[in-house]
Amino acid sequence: MKVALVRNDADAQVINRLGRPSPERYSARAVQRVADALTSAGHEVSVLEADMHLLTRLAAELPPVAAPDGAPLEAMVFNMAYGIQGDCRYTHLPAMLEMAGLPYTGSGPMGHTLSLDKVVTKTLIAAAGVPTPAYRVARTAAELHGLRYPVVVKPRHESTSYGLRLAGDPKAAGEAVAKVVARYRQPALVEEYVDGREVCVALLGNGDQLRCLPAVEIDFGDRPFRLLTKADKFHGRDDEPERICPALLEPALLQHIEEVARATFAICACRDYARVDLRIAGDGTPYVLEINSMASLGIGGSFVLAAQVAGLDFPQLVNEIVGVAMARCIADAAQSVPSVAAAAPHAQV
Repeated sequence: MKVALVRNDADAQVINRLGRPSPERYSARAVQRVADALTSAGHEVSVLEADMHLLTRLAAELPPVAAPDGAPLEAMVFNMAYGIQGDCRYTHLPAMLEMAGLPYTGSGPMGHTLSLDKVVTKTLIAAAGVPTPAYRVARTAAELHGLRYPVVVKPRHESTSYGLRLAGDPKAAGEAVAKVVARYRQPALVEEYVDGREVCVALLGNGDQLRCLPAVEIDFGDRPFRLLTKADKFHGRDDEPERICPALLEPALLQHIEEVARATFAICACRDYARVDLRIAGDGTPYVLEINSMASLGIGGSFVLAAQVAGLDFPQLVNEIVGVAMARCIADAAQSVPSVAAAAPHAQV
C-alpha cells in the first residue's frame, strides 16, 4: 500500500502568519522511525509536509483510493501533523483529508476538537459521570473563587505540559493565570490538585475492538508534588520520574480505570489510538486529567512503552495503527454509500 506520512516541520508555506503558532512537532528522527516501520511491512512511503500545498502533493503521490466489498485500501495517510497555527490545530490535517476523501490514521476533526480543548473534555466526561478534578476557566485572578489549594494551572488548548504550573495559594494562581494568558493567548484551566498516583492508559482500536494496553504508572519518587512537567517529557530534569509498566494495581482497580479510559475515549469521539491520563486519589477514585487524541509515538513515551509490554515492538505498533485505521475506513465506507437522490447536489436559491 502507498502511505503518505504527513507531518509538520517547516511552517513557511502559509498565506499569512495568523493565530497561535503550534509549539509541537515530531523530530526528524521520530518521523524516520515511523517511516522505517511502515517500509518494513512492505508499504511504499513518502514523507510530506502538512501545509497549504499538501493536497496537490497528495493528488500526485497517492493512487485512487478504493475499498470495494471490504477489499484493502490502496493508499492511506499516516498523520503525524500537529498543525501550524490557529485554533484546534490538530483538526487541520484531518479536515483537509475529509474534504479530499482520503483515509488517514487517528482521530477525526471532532475527536481532536473535543480532546484538545481541556474544558470541553472535562465538561463532557463529568456530564457522563466520569470523575475529573474540580476546575475553573480563568483569564484573571478574580475568576478563581471556590477552589481548594493547591491548584494546577495550564493553558486550555495545549498539550505536552506546556505552561503547566502548580500554585499553592490564590496569589500564585493569579500570577500563573496571567502568564498563561500572556504567553499562550488563551484562557487558563485551573483545577484542584489531586494528590495520588498518576497512571496513563493507552488505547488502540475502535468500537468492540478497542483495547487497553498495559497501564503505565508515573513514579515520582520523593518529589513533594507529583506533576509531569514539560521538562520531564523532554528529558530535561535529573529527577525525571520512572515509568512502571505494567502499573502495580489491584485487578478490580485496574478494571475500573480501564472502563473509565474507554468511556473517555468514546465520549471524546476518538479513533484508532489515544492516551488517557488519570490520577488515583487516596480513596481509590480515578480522576481523568485529560485525553491525548494524538498520543506521542516518541520512542521514550508511555504509549510506546505500553505497546512493548503488550508484545508489540515499534514496527508492529505503527502497522497495527495502520491496520485498525484501515478496518475503520473500510467499515465506514460500507455504511456510507449514498443513494442516487442523496448524492445529487442541490443548488440553494
